[in-house]
Amino acid sequence: MPVSAPPLPRAPVIAYEFPFNEAMRAWLRLEHLFDRVALLAARDDATDHHFALVSMFETLDVAGRSDLRGELIQEMERHRRQLAALRGNPAVAAPVLEQALADLDETCGALGQAQGKLGQALVGNEWLAGLRSRLAIPGGTCSFDLPGYHAWQHAPAERRRADLAAWVDTLRPWSRAIALVLGLVRGSGQVQSVVAEGGRYQQSLQSARPSQLARVLLPGAGPWVPEISGNRLLLVVRMLHDDGSGRLEPRSEPVPFQLALCH
Repeated sequence: MPVSAPPLPRAPVIAYEFPFNEAMRAWLRLEHLFDRVALLAARDDATDHHFALVSMFETLDVAGRSDLRGELIQEMERHRRQLAALRGNPAVAAPVLEQALADLDETCGALGQAQGKLGQALVGNEWLAGLRSRLAIPGGTCSFDLPGYHAWQHAPAERRRADLAAWVDTLRPWSRAIALVLGLVRGSGQVQSVVAEGGRYQQSLQSARPSQLARVLLPGAGPWVPEISGNRLLLVVRMLHDDGSGRLEPRSEPVPFQLALCH
């Protein structure tokens, strides 16, 4: 009896994302930081926990530059209107649609009830505020600078994880809202296969329905790195070749890739 060969593993794909507006730029940065905090805070090593705190403070810096709550609520309401209009559409699975609407209602409500700006509870914590101010000084968290922080780093990992979990929990409504919004935006893009002829791809964009995010998908094992630029009317992708030493150089050969424009 013939034995079928096992399926070949799917090649990893790297997604390179380019935001078309400032709100999307802030959301992507915060998502990146929230993911890093979650990864580092779950570990045991004190150095990992130090950089979890550094990343947590970076979220406060990013969020302090915009009306994060208002922008997120407005975006969730926009998606809610679009999804609600699909009720009764036979091409749309009703349970999935209702779950998405329920998630939007719950997340939007939790964000509306969150006290103050993102990280307000952390800003009011005197111990964290002292640590944050010392991080601006190179090497400013040595034992002679912050003996209390030095002691915390030598506390049992369970205690440090518990402290981090409590601090991160104050950011939860914001991280959930950003994850939901970005998931919906990414899901709105239809992936198309295109070619960067001569190493360059250019596409005009619709001003009537502006894109919020461009996603360029490339094989992870390939030598190509995209340089993405654009505005609300034009997208340009320039493919650069990695020579293996970290240097990126333009090439004139055609490069196929996948592109999704998300609204």
